[in-house]
Amino acid sequence: MFTLFGAMTLLLSVASPALLSLPSDTAAFASTQVSEQASRSSPVGHTPDAVGARAAAGGSVAVGESGAAGDSVAVGDSVAVGESDAVGNRVAVGESGAVGGSVAVGESGAAGESRTIAERRAAAEIRAVYETSFDLLPADKQRHYAQRLWRVTGDPAYLCSNHAYGRRLLDQLARDAFTVADTDRLQQRNRELLAAYPETSAKQRRRKAMLSEHVDMMLPRGILFRLAQARYHGLLGQLSEADRRSLEQAVGAVNWRAFLTDPEVLAVYAAQVANQAAFLAQLGIVDLRGELVEAFRDRYPPGRIEGLSPAEYRNWVYGLTHFIIAASHYYQRMLSGGELDWAVAALVGQGEALLQVKADIIAEVALSLQLAGQADHPLVAVLHEALLARRDPQSGILPATDGGFDLGEGEHRNVLAIMTLGWDGRLFPGPRLVLEDATEERDCRLPGRSLATSSED
Repeated sequence: MFTLFGAMTLLLSVASPALLSLPSDTAAFASTQVSEQASRSSPVGHTPDAVGARAAAGGSVAVGESGAAGDSVAVGDSVAVGESDAVGNRVAVGESGAVGGSVAVGESGAAGESRTIAERRAAAEIRAVYETSFDLLPADKQRHYAQRLWRVTGDPAYLCSNHAYGRRLLDQLARDAFTVADTDRLQQRNRELLAAYPETSAKQRRRKAMLSEHVDMMLPRGILFRLAQARYHGLLGQLSEADRRSLEQAVGAVNWRAFLTDPEVLAVYAAQVANQAAFLAQLGIVDLRGELVEAFRDRYPPGRIEGLSPAEYRNWVYGLTHFIIAASHYYQRMLSGGELDWAVAALVGQGEALLQVKADIIAEVALSLQLAGQADHPLVAVLHEALLARRDPQSGILPATDGGFDLGEGEHRNVLAIMTLGWDGRLFPGPRLVLEDATEERDCRLPGRSLATSSED
């Protein structure tokens, strides 16, 4: 009998000659993943029974918590989140890198039926490239990738990396609590963070100049992000009451209203302030979301958009997407009817003008529409076509604008492409973590992949 698996395998091999040159185990992984996803028909929010098995993840996990915050990292912004991991590893894609899979197809929900085989295959191929070299990615990139892939697949294979991140996160929050306990230490740390802010690109230089006017925000921004992450993963309760109180007081002590509504901040930092306003509200510190929306829309009235510089146009679009993504608790919930309809309308109104922005933002616009229940909007198909056109046929991934293929530097845009091209309408909250042994180290290589080996092994 000519099965769906056989049909998908045939289509993959015929339509993608590069697939034939890949290692057999990697190609098989891609075909299997596409086929398995094609057979899934679970509703939005369904969580597989396998989740929570400690053996699968290296620790226990509870699923179902929808309250959370989000990730405040901007494209090209290498500071501000406070990850303590070294991020210097560089992993290049070889010419034969190309296949993989995590894409859901054939879903009867809002998104699944309109996805094409080409989109699903592309998501599978990008995923395999990253998962065959996952252990070589810097720790912060592993966290970012595994967190997002968990939230759109619920695959227990990603839980180990989330547990590893949870342990690092609690360690960093403990160090933050020590720092904020002394005013002089806090001020010194703020100055150190500003001095360390990169100045390689024009965008970074503009942001550093802006942040130099708000030095007292440097560490509180990072603490806010980390507290939001702890809330995602159900870890706030593992902080001591004294530490949690001091951290929340340190975050609440700075003038967020002035920072979030400052036109000069909005001009270069729109996505970050959209995240920060959401985090502050979700953590119960202060709710400035309405004031931020008003300031953002005052900064960018409809009549001004056409005259924006390319850099500020990107900032505006990126800000719009992060109002939506942050409201979704970073891919943990769909927006309710009418929620942030002004931001959705603004994105849809741009149409093909959006194709001038980088692949990261194109993917985030598509994801934003999907999160808002607009997965079948024609603009999503236009954006997906643009992503497919920008993929490199040899490496299988979305390269940098300068043509670079470094996997670590390209993780952000490529994981977003996996998520939107493989969208099936299902989201998996958390994962909520229970870290019973915060000192135990585990190997978080993804099982069943053809893994590269570090020269340091």
